[in-house]
Amino acid sequence: MSEQIDARGLSCPQPVLLTMEKLKTLNQEELVVLVDTDTSRENVSRAAASLGWQVKEVQSEGEEYRITLQKS
Repeated sequence: MSEQIDARGLSCPQPVLLTMEKLKTLNQEELVVLVDTDTSRENVSRAAASLGWQVKEVQSEGEEYRITLQKS
């Protein structure tokens, strides 16, 4: 089961900071991040890549995004 961060309603850089903090301590292979802006989606994806994670999937749910990150 993957962990999840709900960063909807938060403005940058908050979603990125929450994601980075979680990725640094995560022992699991997958993390789901919920965001509600294009900017947050792009920034979370870039930040995860900088820590060796890849974007496995991005699902658009109305005006929100579900980003699934996987350890490379």
